[in-house]
Amino acid sequence: MLQSEPVAHAHMLIRKPVSEVFEAFVDPQITSKFWFSRGDRRLDEGASVKWYWDMYGVHADVTVKALETNKRILIAWPTPVEWTFEPRGDGATLVNIVAGGFEGTGEEKVAQAIDAMGGFTMVLAGCKAYLEHGIELNLVADHNPDHHVSRS
Repeated sequence: MLQSEPVAHAHMLIRKPVSEVFEAFVDPQITSKFWFSRGDRRLDEGASVKWYWDMYGVHADVTVKALETNKRILIAWPTPVEWTFEPRGDGATLVNIVAGGFEGTGEEKVAQAIDAMGGFTMVLAGCKAYLEHGIELNLVADHNPDHHVSRS
């Protein structure tokens, strides 16, 4: 039996100003360089958006619950995921991502939290590489190459 509900937490210092890092997560033209392959619109408070991972043939329906420019993003995916952006002098930003509200048995919730933590850590590493060095690492696409859908 769990003593508390599992929560996934990932964080990364990205050596770019908070406005640039925040924009990377709300503008799908930028986010597609390090996370999903495309999104149907920018994140705006109250908006419903679709994110696509074309290589896997899947998409996610996301609802933006809160958006505070350069400070915070809260979405339902379907569970809550929150990003906070903290300026760290010299044009750097500490990004924190927290996901919770997992469902299922205790073991299933723990597995989902571990999976989410790994995924968000990978996303933050990809974002850092892209924003700091202009490199698209293809981390998400290369994570499960045997699960790519056929392009025939």
